[in-house]
Amino acid sequence: MGWAIALHGGAGDIPLSLPPERIQPREAALRHCLQIGVAALQAKRSPLDVVELVVRELENHPNFNAGRGSVLTTNGTVEMEACIMDGNTKKCGAVSGLTTVVNPISLARLVMEKTPHIYLAFDGAEAFAREQGVETVDASHFVTPENIERLQQAKEANRVQIDYTQPVTKDMKEETATADGDSQIGTVGCVAVDGHGNLAAATSTGGLVNKMVGRIGDTPIIGAGNYANSLCAVSATGRGEAIIRGTVARDVAALMEYKGLSLKEAAAYVVGECTPKGTAGLVAVSATGELTMPFNTTAMFRACASEDGFSEIGIWAN
Repeated sequence: MGWAIALHGGAGDIPLSLPPERIQPREAALRHCLQIGVAALQAKRSPLDVVELVVRELENHPNFNAGRGSVLTTNGTVEMEACIMDGNTKKCGAVSGLTTVVNPISLARLVMEKTPHIYLAFDGAEAFAREQGVETVDASHFVTPENIERLQQAKEANRVQIDYTQPVTKDMKEETATADGDSQIGTVGCVAVDGHGNLAAATSTGGLVNKMVGRIGDTPIIGAGNYANSLCAVSATGRGEAIIRGTVARDVAALMEYKGLSLKEAAAYVVGECTPKGTAGLVAVSATGELTMPFNTTAMFRACASEDGFSEIGIWAN
């Protein structure tokens, strides 16, 4: 048994033809964040600290759909959400509807540690952020040119989409307007275990491009997009509605607990059999240091490392 860490930058319909200038910054960010997480585990930081640290770093990266790079609602605004969970205690915190908080994952941890509650949203969450003195900025900070363009494309195609959905030209609109064309540019997440089997999971997102104002996805819902207990830690990404219906993160843990499956078996079953093709991916670690990163989308930006020297950074299926 040793430490292990896995992280993701979103799953979706990521074409092999994706240009290098869109791949390289994300690969570099995954590598950088993996190094930060590994160094923190080697320095004996707790898994809870590690997953918060890594997700904060991913939130600060404009090429992922969380924090700085969050995608826009149908009104052109940002509504961010995040969740963090400690496996040993099952303590957890979640936030939704954030418009000015620089690092939603840290506010989620404050909800867990400083309130009697688990989940705060919208005005209440924003007020709590100010009360706690976390860093906030004007909401315009989160509105990037790339996401304005992505919202315009989604509106033209008359669809809600996850981030890596390819642009739809007007003559394709009829054909695809009703498709589940969703491709996540990157909800972000991280799971970690230390050498003593302590586990934690953290996930953060801006949601779906062109989503209705007030829509809440799987990310902040305990057991759907994020979960940790004494057996495993899971962070999911993809189409939030499908992940919620499939209680994806909790089902991985339940299959281990009640059926005695290994982490890899449990995760493969949930992603392969319990969620529609093209809707989900996840990263997970077990208390014994097992790692897995399955997805049923075209691809998933992902990275992992373990104490035995194994490491991997990937996008498409190997």
